[in-house]
Amino acid sequence: MLRSNHQKISRWLNGLDLKMWRQTSTSCCSAQRMLQKRGMMIESAARRSGFDQTNYQPVVAYPQSPRKTVPSEIARPPYAETGRVPFSRYPDQILLHDEASIAKMRRAARLARRSLDFACQLAVPGTTTDTIDVAVHNALIAESAYPSPLNYAGFPKSLCSSVNEVICHGIPDTRPLQSGDLVSFDVSCYIDGVHGDNCASVIVGDNVSSLENNNNNNNNADEMDNCIERDWRGVPVKVDFKSKEEESHYVSCRRLVKATRESLYAAIEACGPGACLTSVGTAICDVADHYEYNSVEKYRGHGIGQEFHCPPYVKHYRNDDKLELLPGMIFTIEPMLTIGSPECFEWDDQWTVSTVDGGWAAQFEHTVLITEEGVEILTLP
Repeated sequence: MLRSNHQKISRWLNGLDLKMWRQTSTSCCSAQRMLQKRGMMIESAARRSGFDQTNYQPVVAYPQSPRKTVPSEIARPPYAETGRVPFSRYPDQILLHDEASIAKMRRAARLARRSLDFACQLAVPGTTTDTIDVAVHNALIAESAYPSPLNYAGFPKSLCSSVNEVICHGIPDTRPLQSGDLVSFDVSCYIDGVHGDNCASVIVGDNVSSLENNNNNNNNADEMDNCIERDWRGVPVKVDFKSKEEESHYVSCRRLVKATRESLYAAIEACGPGACLTSVGTAICDVADHYEYNSVEKYRGHGIGQEFHCPPYVKHYRNDDKLELLPGMIFTIEPMLTIGSPECFEWDDQWTVSTVDGGWAAQFEHTVLITEEGVEILTLP
């Protein structure tokens, strides 16, 4: 069961931009015109940030496979058939989850995390995000879960895959992933009447090769294990590069990924009973400022439960919103950091969101629960 927190929060809610998760771009340029412009802006963005992306062409849309189906026996959210997202049943309330609801949320969140880890594992050079989407779709179906993004307001796929300068809501397609691509996977699922939601970024091809592994086996294993750098998943990263330029690119990508994940955990640490929601945006921006990156302001975290997106809406930038966090609140925190401008535009597909200057972006997301003692990350393996 869910209940309202009975706080007088309507003034807080009315002060927020409560547009849906998929917001319409206010840019006066069409996607095609912007695509032409950003090709010229990439060099400028790279120069400002020291981030070498000059060997990578701007991402463009590739063909997509047909939309996947879900067996009729699997429970589905109300938008699954029509694509129409119902108005929230709690437009001016923030729900507090009871123990029964929290148990369901833990299950959904952990399944979402396992599915996210699976997607990241599949992101290797030569594969396509469409292939990864199909694999995650099938894995969720095998768990009797519905992929939450599928037909949400018409979204055609079962996960979001955002490559390089695409910030969020990228649609999986048949573009082969290249070594050095930076891809964010946003994976969500609906099971037992609730949603789980999380996101992470990985660098394609940034792992120790078979040859490097063989070389390492010829050395002292314990000594090598202590020396090898690993990514956030614990995967040993690439150490053999073709050129200084390639090495610089990977190192720069790792820095962006590291900063974005750090900003998420700094925001989570700012949460707890009695804390203020505005602290989330401050914590994220403090980390972004330290690394000289920018936090995207247009897209936000959100409450989650029986509804995919509901209050509270979580800003990832400094703000003056006043909302006391209470035990039982569940919401997502999902910072998106960019190497250049945080301004963005929406492609003609009305989903894919890219930086205006071609600067690359990374994103991490957890679903969190405010407890009596502090905060619990629900989207853990």
